[in-house]
Amino acid sequence: MERPGPSEVTGSDASGPDPQLAVTMGFTGFGKKARTFDLEAMFEQTRRTAVERSRKTLGRGPGSPEAQGCHFPGENCGFLSKEKRRKQLLEAREKEEEMNREKELRRQNEDIEPTSSGSNVVRDCSKSSPRDTSSSESEETSDSSDDELIGPPLPLKMVEEPVSHMEEEIIGPLPPPPFEEVEEDDDDDGDSEEEDNPVQKIPDSHEITLKHGTKTVSALGLDPSGARLVTGGYDYDVKFWDFAGMDASFKAFRSLQPCECHQIKSLQYSNTGDMILVVSGSSQAKVIDRDGFEVMECIKGDQYIVDMANTKGHTAMLHTGSWHPKIKGEFMTCSNDATVRTWEVENPRKQRSVFKPRTMQGKKVIPTTCTYSRDGNLIAAACQNGSIQIWDRNLTVHPKFHYKQAHDPGTDTSCVAFSYDGNVLASRGGDDSLKLWDIRQFNKPLFSASGLPTMFPMTDCCFSPDDKLIVTGTSVQRGCGSGKLVFFERRTFQRVYEIDITDASVVRCLWHPKLNQIMVGTGNGLAKVYYDPNKSQRGAKLCVVKTQRKAKQAETLTQDYIITPHALPMFREPRQRSTRKQLEKDRLDPLKSHKPEPPVAGPGRGGRVGTHGGTLSSYIVKNIALDKTDDSNPREAILRHAKAAEDNPYWVSPAYSKTQPKTMFAQVESDDEETKNEPEWKKRKI
Repeated sequence: MERPGPSEVTGSDASGPDPQLAVTMGFTGFGKKARTFDLEAMFEQTRRTAVERSRKTLGRGPGSPEAQGCHFPGENCGFLSKEKRRKQLLEAREKEEEMNREKELRRQNEDIEPTSSGSNVVRDCSKSSPRDTSSSESEETSDSSDDELIGPPLPLKMVEEPVSHMEEEIIGPLPPPPFEEVEEDDDDDGDSEEEDNPVQKIPDSHEITLKHGTKTVSALGLDPSGARLVTGGYDYDVKFWDFAGMDASFKAFRSLQPCECHQIKSLQYSNTGDMILVVSGSSQAKVIDRDGFEVMECIKGDQYIVDMANTKGHTAMLHTGSWHPKIKGEFMTCSNDATVRTWEVENPRKQRSVFKPRTMQGKKVIPTTCTYSRDGNLIAAACQNGSIQIWDRNLTVHPKFHYKQAHDPGTDTSCVAFSYDGNVLASRGGDDSLKLWDIRQFNKPLFSASGLPTMFPMTDCCFSPDDKLIVTGTSVQRGCGSGKLVFFERRTFQRVYEIDITDASVVRCLWHPKLNQIMVGTGNGLAKVYYDPNKSQRGAKLCVVKTQRKAKQAETLTQDYIITPHALPMFREPRQRSTRKQLEKDRLDPLKSHKPEPPVAGPGRGGRVGTHGGTLSSYIVKNIALDKTDDSNPREAILRHAKAAEDNPYWVSPAYSKTQPKTMFAQVESDDEETKNEPEWKKRKI
């Protein structure tokens, strides 16, 4: 908006007051001559006053703002303290305001006409002067605030002389206080130390223990958001833990056996978190949803077909499985039938593709573990002959990388895991070693660490979220020490940290990148969660702060009950009872309480045969389970009745009593020596 000149700032015609207008408006004072303002002169005077004031206050020293090229005191100068600058600005503003007020009063007195109406005009002007001054103050304040940030330019004549003088005396701004530098350096050193030392980022200051059961926790799974944990073990159970809904009692909200009587070997959430892959000791993998309901089950193959590529599924026990990190609904399993198969959730009747590991001589070899790369383009599998083979996901014939002596032959390599950058592969061998491989130069291991005992075929390893550490667990015999969680630095592969978990083996370990918490499965049925209140997010922190819920007490009536004894039956409300009485009543009801039927007493009823009755069937039922075994000698049992049968023949002898000849036997010689060596048929004569 352009500023109006002196001739443009005009009021109404000053020919004289209008009496009709005064009556209409309710006050007099009209006819005042319009005031004129020279805004440019006002701004120029304000600028000069501010410059003079700043010169007097600050001087012309080498460290002054004027010597450094700052001709107006403001917050951007940086040479004075904030309090001193604020005082100077306030003084300059007060002086400017006083000068402006004096000028305005002078001009008002000059413009007023010496008439009878002039007194009214002067009175009105005096009344309106505070309003005008306040507006002028606001304009000056806004201008001064703008000047504080940038400052108005000086005329050329005023700038020429100081510039030549400033060029000779420029030294530079004063350095900041020394103690601030020391503090900043200390903070920077602390941050650099934390960045250089990855051990400081391990969240192990606090822990919680989840009781899964009494047998080995052989599988752990955590959804991508970190809200739910699922555990599986040798007791065939799969338990669900919800951190947000769990209190300090640390109890699972659901337990099920999805694979009946097969040990759980692997559990993993899909990349979307809505499905869980369950791999057990059977030949058929299952997929369940977040609540434990079955989504699909892989088909079983034909074990009588020689070529495993021609079957529709696995024919032997599974080892492990893994979801594709990018494609929804695709997963992979490996089995004792010497194949690695990929599946799709939408097509459970047949696998998607089959990979057949082979030795260098072309013989079959059983894969013990498998996994996808971070981008999902590679499939890696470790085999029983100690080799590690890596295929392209779309090429199933020949492996892209094949290292035949990665670990000792005959040992089960329990885990292979890719780093987050996708260039490094870690393998946990059954030969008590942990090795690191660069897949870009897959001809020898980068590093190798030994002395890590393992006794479980699913002992795994994982990378830290920042890819600077590698974690694995160790196994111990019962009563021979404690299992440990061992941390290796990826750059040097030094053993930098250890955590004593419990007096049992450490089987599973999982380091979630979002929560920054470590989950551990042990051999004594425990699942432990390690976290740090400052470094970790959500997860175990949500349930630790919740107090344990009290036992649910019997509920009482929640609303008033109106008793109407004389109401008609159709309008009569059923009498309300407390939950305690209803539970006691349901307990007595055999249908609601699922009470097993007691054995039938008496002759039988309801289609059931009684165990004590007078019928033949009841007698048979009663005596069918009696133990009638005779452990005596059968010959003695028969001869026991021989004398009674001879004295009182009843069955066979009376029938042949008339026709049966009388048997006659020759006398046996008493000389034992003569008859000792004779055959038996010579001794008997008829």
